[in-house]
Amino acid sequence: MAGDRPDQKQQSGPSFLAGQSNLTLRLISSLVLAPLAIAAAYAGGLVFVAFWTIAALIVLWEWDALVCAHDRNSVLAVGAAALVGAALLVVFDWPGTAITLVVLSLFGIATLASRVRRGWCVVGTAYASVLLIAPVLLRDDPRAGFTAILFLFVIVWSTDIVAYFTGRAIGGPKLMPRVSPNKTWSGAIGGTLAGTVGGVLVAGGLNNGTIAVVALVLSVASQAGDLFESAVKRRFSAKDASQLIPGHGGLMDRLDGFVAAALVAVLIGLSRGGFSAPAQGVMVW
Repeated sequence: MAGDRPDQKQQSGPSFLAGQSNLTLRLISSLVLAPLAIAAAYAGGLVFVAFWTIAALIVLWEWDALVCAHDRNSVLAVGAAALVGAALLVVFDWPGTAITLVVLSLFGIATLASRVRRGWCVVGTAYASVLLIAPVLLRDDPRAGFTAILFLFVIVWSTDIVAYFTGRAIGGPKLMPRVSPNKTWSGAIGGTLAGTVGGVLVAGGLNNGTIAVVALVLSVASQAGDLFESAVKRRFSAKDASQLIPGHGGLMDRLDGFVAAALVAVLIGLSRGGFSAPAQGVMVW
């Protein structure tokens, strides 16, 4: 997330202590979650699919609880069934059928949700399905799958961390104050630079300008995903998607940037490498 700079009156007293405590919780949670994500990526196969299926189901639950009101149980049931079915289809190497299943489920959700919330409920299932299908498709590439996932992780994490601290240190004009009043242009720029450099280092393409452009695009996408989730929470008057992770809020709050970056990465990969080599489509230029 792009960083913030609290005004000076908030730098002392209970607010400052609460902020420090929250930062400590964020760090501890990150030190637990990041190694789990990397370990799952390294293991690949069923472990990786199971990891992201669980993550997608949790995000779907958070989204539906936030936006679908009294329709959330029926919408969640259909969406969850579609996600599990899509995961099984991907395991059996039928990614196209998995995507078709998710698309069909969206029509079912549209009939179950109320007219006022219909669009939001449909978007929630699509959003969660991206979190499942995009990283699994990239990791399934036998040649470059693990590297592509690390590439994504480093870009998203570097962007998030450096944006946060740069924004706090420098401050300055707000990025999108109506959506997320704490984010600054300084944080966004610092995060983008960090994400780009991090991605290039992982890719090993220090002399490859195209990799740098891809990393920059994914870093910007990550921040756009963060802003999108902030807009959703603001629309429904929520500070966090849930209270699942100490110091972080919900899982959706931690994966908002990754969802957007993974979507852009898999679209690039599929356009160049097809279903057989999407990670190579992203990493090999």
